[in-house]
Amino acid sequence: MKTNAAVLFEAGKPFEVVELGLRGPKNGEVLVKVEAAGLCHSELHLQNGDLPTALPIVAGHEATGIVEETGPGVSKVRPGDRVVCTFVPSCGLCRYCSTGRQNLCVFGDQPDGPLSDGTYRFHLDGRDVGSFRQLGAFSERLVTSERSVVRIDGSLPPEQAVLVSCGVPTGFGTATRAGGVSAGDTVVVFGIGGIGINAVQGAVHAGAVNVVAVDPVEMKRTAARSFGATHVFAEAGPALDKLKELTNGSMADQALVTVGQVDQEVVQQAQLAVGKSGVVVITGLANSAFEIRSVADWMLQRQVEIKGSLYGSMNPQFDIPRLLDLHRSGYLRLDGLVTSTYRLDQINEGYQDLRDGRNIRGVIVFD
Repeated sequence: MKTNAAVLFEAGKPFEVVELGLRGPKNGEVLVKVEAAGLCHSELHLQNGDLPTALPIVAGHEATGIVEETGPGVSKVRPGDRVVCTFVPSCGLCRYCSTGRQNLCVFGDQPDGPLSDGTYRFHLDGRDVGSFRQLGAFSERLVTSERSVVRIDGSLPPEQAVLVSCGVPTGFGTATRAGGVSAGDTVVVFGIGGIGINAVQGAVHAGAVNVVAVDPVEMKRTAARSFGATHVFAEAGPALDKLKELTNGSMADQALVTVGQVDQEVVQQAQLAVGKSGVVVITGLANSAFEIRSVADWMLQRQVEIKGSLYGSMNPQFDIPRLLDLHRSGYLRLDGLVTSTYRLDQINEGYQDLRDGRNIRGVIVFD
């Protein structure tokens, strides 16, 4: 079959929308007709070369759509089901899945490009084309493992349903799961994009008494306010002063780093923001050569924890339906998260808007 898809052929170049051949699902795989795909900052790392991978590749790792066909052995879903695709597959059987850490499933260790059996589904003129994060969401159709889909009901519009593919669980979990925010805590969030805005939501949901948001873009600070942030700042310096005032010098319980490009400056700011027994959670991506620097004696004497978190330390098969339940119950907002929608052929425009700070989250909507 044929599909139009956004392909990255060379690092540093724009995405190109081309017609590809798509092979049907093999054992344990599903064919999904994509309804919407999210524009996440991760693809900018891919495009910039910060995430080295074999090219060409169909970009995109956030998608929702309808199952059109299933391969042999598929038991989780059937044709006609609405699904959310997740870039962290979960087998349910490995040591990580079986101990409640689906985000670390061994099948997520697969290099970008082929699916888990080592073969490709996209092709162009006899040449294999990879699938980013075993999905390749910027395509009218994709083939992936049933381990990478979660069945949901069809009541939400696609541009909202796609949000629980990555941005919402990653941000919400950064606060509630990785950060361990609890009632009465003081939290600071660095970077209010598609992940950071949901870290704000997670902190509010967990009962944080102070939620401080730091972002240089005024529109994002306004959005953080509307989603529950108690204080907003364009720069870290005034935010740190406010934290000191709010806590009588104790500082924040959690500093959540959700910026699109992690660097030493923001990591240093996050370390300064937390007090004794504080937790710094790094969810945003960095250049692959970036190294975190800290002072061991400072960490020891203050008992500070610095940790990374993949997918907000959430379990997609359990947490995606749970987040949708929270939305239906009025405890989690999905409306207001999407700033702009685009057609597939507007993908480069969408990513330029992301670079320019115009979007909380942009979404490609397919016909």
